[in-house]
Amino acid sequence: MEFRQLNAFITVAKLSNFTKAAFELGYSQSAITAQIQQLEKELGVNLFERLGKNISLTSEGEKFLVYAKQIIKLSDEAKNNLSTSDVVKGTLTIGANESLCAVRLPPILKEFHERYPEIEIILKMEGNNKCKTLIRENQIDVAFIIGQKINDSELITELEFPEPLVLLATPGHPLTSKKHVHPEDIAECNIIVSEKGCGYRNLFEQSLNDAGVTPKSIIEMGSIQSIKQLTMSGLGITLLPKIAAAEELKRKQLIELQWWEDSFYLTTQMVYHRDKWVSRALRAFIDTSKEMMKS
Repeated sequence: MEFRQLNAFITVAKLSNFTKAAFELGYSQSAITAQIQQLEKELGVNLFERLGKNISLTSEGEKFLVYAKQIIKLSDEAKNNLSTSDVVKGTLTIGANESLCAVRLPPILKEFHERYPEIEIILKMEGNNKCKTLIRENQIDVAFIIGQKINDSELITELEFPEPLVLLATPGHPLTSKKHVHPEDIAECNIIVSEKGCGYRNLFEQSLNDAGVTPKSIIEMGSIQSIKQLTMSGLGITLLPKIAAAEELKRKQLIELQWWEDSFYLTTQMVYHRDKWVSRALRAFIDTSKEMMKS
């Protein structure tokens, strides 16, 4: 098994086309085909299903793609970490959910890029559970997760801080006239939430369930921006990280409702796998993140 074969396999899988993969890698199509055939012969499985001009990964190909990416990534990390140069290089893959990608990470990434311009950054926007899976599969190096405090022996938490949440409504919504909002007040309201598995959706729904309250309806949206837009339109109320709605609150496009008991809080945590090889690039990112969040 050779690195050129792995690179050919990864590129064909990405482009779903032998001709395009050959062009991208600077090989002839026949050379790419031969490399894939050699790899399939060594592994004893078909990696691609070929139907006319259409190709797709087989189930074995899907599984092997994870390992192929890990092998290439570890090779690149080894080269970068064994380099005698003082310049930190490499590729860093970071996972985070939408709200953190939009608000928390930009200033960190900007500062990190200014300090380490030779490090390539790949940002994957995924939910909490998906980020944990990608960490375990070594497909991302580090993740920012917002939710309950993580108690997982496989994960190391390098940074954590409280993330306040706010209950939001449009100006003029009936609940804005209340000094405090109780769970039963929400029984006649639509609640606008993110996809299942999101930490703040789980917290909101659990709070209502504990009080025996069922909202009028649940409207699920795929992005925070769409949640805010629907809430501003008056369709319902929502619970979001305060930092994600800071501009709308400042412009009074959204109003913070006062919950009847202690405010909602979750924790934002930066985690990586306990068996992860902490490269120079990863250590630099961890240190920069800690410095930025404490400033």
